[in-house]
Amino acid sequence: MNDPKVAMINEQAFSLDHAGLIAELAAIDNLLIIQDLDGVCMGLVGDPLTRRLERRYLDAARDLDGHFYVLTNGEHIGSRGVNGIVESLFDTTDRAGEQGRYLPGLGAGGVQWQDRFGNVSHPGVSQAELDFLRDFPARAEAFLDDLLSRPPYCVDSEAKRDLIASAVLDNLASPTLNLNVFYRHWRDAPARYRALQIAVADFMRDRLEAASQAGLDDAFFIHYAPNAGRDAQGNERLRESDGDDNAGTKTAGTTDFQLMLRGAVKEVGVLVILNRYYHRHTGHYPLGEAFNAREAPRDHAALLQLAREHFDPALMPTIVGVGDTVTSFTHEADGRVERLRGGSDRGFLTLVQQLGDAFDSGNRVLYVDSSGGEVRRAGVDAERLARHAEDPNVDAWPGLEGITDADDPLRLDVIFPGGHIQYIDFFCALAERRARHGSATGAERL
Repeated sequence: MNDPKVAMINEQAFSLDHAGLIAELAAIDNLLIIQDLDGVCMGLVGDPLTRRLERRYLDAARDLDGHFYVLTNGEHIGSRGVNGIVESLFDTTDRAGEQGRYLPGLGAGGVQWQDRFGNVSHPGVSQAELDFLRDFPARAEAFLDDLLSRPPYCVDSEAKRDLIASAVLDNLASPTLNLNVFYRHWRDAPARYRALQIAVADFMRDRLEAASQAGLDDAFFIHYAPNAGRDAQGNERLRESDGDDNAGTKTAGTTDFQLMLRGAVKEVGVLVILNRYYHRHTGHYPLGEAFNAREAPRDHAALLQLAREHFDPALMPTIVGVGDTVTSFTHEADGRVERLRGGSDRGFLTLVQQLGDAFDSGNRVLYVDSSGGEVRRAGVDAERLARHAEDPNVDAWPGLEGITDADDPLRLDVIFPGGHIQYIDFFCALAERRARHGSATGAERL
């Protein structure tokens, strides 16, 4: 059982005290880590096929069995899936499954479940929906081939072939157009990249209309990463590149355009994982064995109410949410300035925070600075945060520009300015500390 006094040690926001956090979490028996992947445990890269994981990270994940799950908009399987990266670290591909080294948890935003032995399922997803998604990559390739042949792009055939091959991600449950390769290709002509963003957004909306005409109305939605929050209808807003050919580009804006299954949002995935966690440690599914992201409510208030009604507070774990994609910036339109907050990890990290408040379980939000990768995004000012830790009178907010702000309801408890390598060091040290302390299994604890 958790001791709230222990769990709430070191509440200071934007802490850089990783050693203190390790000591804190090692002492908490009932622990649940829910972690994003890209930018957190591996660097952000323009081409997903070049991603790499460290073997020590996989070893630590296995040591945290039952207390660690991933939650990603990427996928476990397929040519661009994480499983292939895992398998590359072993002499033969079957060894990863035999040793239980796959990363357990949810892919495709919450609709693709995998255990650590590589068994994959898509709870709540119909065959008709999967067939529609399977058709997306070919249509995306044809769209880009035609678009890039015409002004203002006029890309030659060989370059066009390579660009399209890198941009179209044939994920099974979340096919994606990743524009990082175009951002680099047109680094000296950012206005062209920005025009492509808008054209791709139009193409994605056309796919939603095609789904509706195929009898799959409301089956899908468009996920933009990073995004500019949500509009009044709850749809994610495109974040356009903020540069032009004269001024240059400060940020790439939205680079990933994903066709996602309705309900495949990370905050819902938190409850799916929590439901399975309770079963793992108690033998009982609080939300029912068949509960999945497709049938869950979509707003935070309803998700919190569902949790309050079904999860035993005495057994609620301390949840540690880990992500790298959180945005906050001002936008001026029609003479009016507004604050836009988004990022693909914002929703699930916010729910982790809210669950901690509702159950007094001492949940923590960890932010990994992924700005050092190949994808351009805002980074933290570690030196300013360090000075703020020593002297609260030092204003921390300029050191978090583009990520969070003084009025942001999401609190970032602990920051990893050194990126994924620093986080992996922390993750491995935590697993080793818990193993050294001889932590009992969750079933014995509860």
